[in-house]
Amino acid sequence: MSKMNGNFYPESSFKKTLGKLVLKLLGGWTIEGDMPRDISKFIIIAAHHTSNWDFPVGVATKMILRLNAKFFAKHSLFVGPLGILMRSLGGVPIERSRSGNRVQEAIDEIKRSDNFVLVIAPEGTRSKVARWKTGFYHIAVGAEVPVVPIGFDFTHRKVVIGQPMDMTGDIKTDFQKMHQFFVPYEGRYPELGCNEPASNPEIYLKR
Repeated sequence: MSKMNGNFYPESSFKKTLGKLVLKLLGGWTIEGDMPRDISKFIIIAAHHTSNWDFPVGVATKMILRLNAKFFAKHSLFVGPLGILMRSLGGVPIERSRSGNRVQEAIDEIKRSDNFVLVIAPEGTRSKVARWKTGFYHIAVGAEVPVVPIGFDFTHRKVVIGQPMDMTGDIKTDFQKMHQFFVPYEGRYPELGCNEPASNPEIYLKR
């Protein structure tokens, strides 16, 4: 068995059927594209994150694709039964008030692992932002892993999986390329989407 398979859970008819049912109940969502099967480590960025509805869509997609992925969430969600559920879905609790050096910790963890998939919502919030948070980018560059973009298209009810993108270290060019992927897709609340940097990536050169 290839080590690459560590990014995917074994086949489960129950989970796959449940995931499809959730997408159907949420309005008939479909999945376009597939996860890379020949890359052992990568970071997924999912956007535009404008609504709580993004989470069930993402979880259902994860179940259908059998993806063994981790994601960060605020530590207050990891209490009691909800905490058990969050961890079972791949959640990793973080205290936002303690930034520490999570970027380097993530880089080290990825380098130690044979297989690793990390999912991040680059906006970092459901509110309107001028630009994405850049932590995921520095993780990708430091760990030398590609970024796989996933768009939540609420207009057409589809999850769109893009091709892996190698990060070059040229932050302006890399972010412009990533943002351009998401421009055609609208979140639940389109006015909250972060599209401006697609035409003005210089914003990432500013401190």
